[in-house]
Amino acid sequence: MIESQPLRNAKLPPPVEPSGEPKQPHLIIRPSSGWAALNLRQIWLYRDLLMTLALRDVKLRYRQTALGAIWVVLQPLLGAGVLSFVFNRVADVPTGDAPAFLFAFVGMLAFTAFSSTLTKASSSLVGNAQLVSKVFFPRLVLPLSTVLSTLVDFAVSLTVLFVLMLLYRIAPGPQLLLLPLWLGLILLLSLGCGLIAGALMVSYRDVQYVLPVVVNLLTFASPVAYAASFAASKLPDGLQPFYFILNPLAGLLEAFRWSVLGGGEVQWGYVAYSAVFALLLFLAGAFAFRKMERKFADVI
Repeated sequence: MIESQPLRNAKLPPPVEPSGEPKQPHLIIRPSSGWAALNLRQIWLYRDLLMTLALRDVKLRYRQTALGAIWVVLQPLLGAGVLSFVFNRVADVPTGDAPAFLFAFVGMLAFTAFSSTLTKASSSLVGNAQLVSKVFFPRLVLPLSTVLSTLVDFAVSLTVLFVLMLLYRIAPGPQLLLLPLWLGLILLLSLGCGLIAGALMVSYRDVQYVLPVVVNLLTFASPVAYAASFAASKLPDGLQPFYFILNPLAGLLEAFRWSVLGGGEVQWGYVAYSAVFALLLFLAGAFAFRKMERKFADVI
């Protein structure tokens, strides 16, 4: 009996067409680079998954809470009440012609949109660890899906804002049309930070403990219950610009409040700086996220 032996180091001939020519490959895989690394077309192809995850977040967030969606209104109301008491009543910080509570509520509304998106986007990968490790889809879909729930919360709180403006007899001006622009830039800034923090959180879980501390400190370091010009005036003359440079959120918050209340001293140069910074940070966060995406399934 002749036993068949396995062929070792044997070179198989390349596949050929019926005509005798070598068969051309149907798919060529190359490493992505440049703008192609974001692969926006792939995200568009998975738009159904994006909407499903976004709607799931909206439905499940307050399902087993006693107050339900009322928390969307209570959070900025309570925050504005505490901040207006501390900064206006205790510290006697001026708010111009605007009522102190309404002044703080507008700032809290914009800052809540920033902090909520940052917190949810940064924890979206770790919170969906089983999905990331077992199913293939563009991982960028997870942090992007958190924006819809933020917009829903913002819409509810915006209704309360209009009721407060009616009670205080403050009519919105034409500058209110720029409000979506400032909100979009605030979301870009928070997503840029959230993409970087979320990618790092996969490997370093310390980020989930550091991030809440940073957000709490940023609440008082940003012009939520006080004007940015007031905070900058407390610094020496040569250091005043660094308040806006080191905290790009300050210019966007001031522009947001100007669109709603119509008053205040807005320094448009710093607002333009904040807008460019938000756009660049979002692009940098998206590229960093895509670069670290390959190891998510193995590490998470």
